[in-house]
Amino acid sequence: MRVVCFGEIMMRLNPEGYLRFVQANKFEASYAGGEANVAVSLANYGIDASYVTKVPESLIGQCAVNTLRQWGVDTKDIVRGGDRLGIYFCEKGASQRASKVIYDRKHSAISEANRADFDWKKIFEGADWFHFTGITPALSDGLVDICEDALKTAKELGLTVSCDLNYRKNLWSREKAGEVMSKLMKYVDVCIANEEDASDVFGIKAEHTDLTAGKLDKDAYRSVAKQLKDRFGFQKVAITLRTSLSASDNLWAGMLFDGENYYFSKQYAVHIVDRVGGGDSFGGGLIYSVLQGFDPQKTIEFAVAASYLKHSIEFDFNMVSVQEVLALAGGDGSGRVQR
Repeated sequence: MRVVCFGEIMMRLNPEGYLRFVQANKFEASYAGGEANVAVSLANYGIDASYVTKVPESLIGQCAVNTLRQWGVDTKDIVRGGDRLGIYFCEKGASQRASKVIYDRKHSAISEANRADFDWKKIFEGADWFHFTGITPALSDGLVDICEDALKTAKELGLTVSCDLNYRKNLWSREKAGEVMSKLMKYVDVCIANEEDASDVFGIKAEHTDLTAGKLDKDAYRSVAKQLKDRFGFQKVAITLRTSLSASDNLWAGMLFDGENYYFSKQYAVHIVDRVGGGDSFGGGLIYSVLQGFDPQKTIEFAVAASYLKHSIEFDFNMVSVQEVLALAGGDGSGRVQR
């Protein structure tokens, strides 16, 4: 099975540990991006994962490519050109102090890409699945067109298409997101969302839920998933269910709707080391599970367990094995030393 992921890879800069930006006199550097995180997860699970983007023809652009190669991701279709690699700064929160992300990605190579950069028929040769997120078309009007080209070609070639809505208010307005994503959703088979995305992008709200107060009614998400499916015809809708007790401690679960039945995972109490990339690790786990032919309950259990483990790992990539995820999903959450 071969999965193609398309989006922006950036340099992540964060203060050491839990220092605030204003305290830091040095930053740790790594590379990440929504779809890149999914590609790394899939490659780590043994899936043939290919990543498509545009990076500057510079040593910094090559560093990003090398990072993907290090984790087994196919980078042959990455385009070189443009002036800069996007950057994001991440300050990890603790207790009741929230994490903060600051973007420095204007005029990045991928945001200024053009349609001629990508030969989607060639890129999709031998592929079974295409994954993107709502972050990518938010970067520029040109990327809206490029995403639509990719989606049309993917459907012509019979690929399964997944999209994580991933609304980012710092990149575009709710109105623009709703307009663009509504146009792109007709090509999508598997929709992935969190507790806010459906509301922010499409105005579909979960009733009896107060995110700031840590109150989350799982049953309300049945209605959210059904409304998404009815509006866009998705084959599957997967929603992460996060109850945020603090920046350090969350309750974490998920739901899968297959068009007929609703499947809820077990709920985990997670103490967070690094939550960035948590949703992407859920997406990677979900795609892997579907490709493996897992039944719906096992699919959502695997995706949630994979994402739960990611919260214990520094930086964006989810470096866990299939065996570790299956063990946790199967009930072994003791965390005992393995010798």
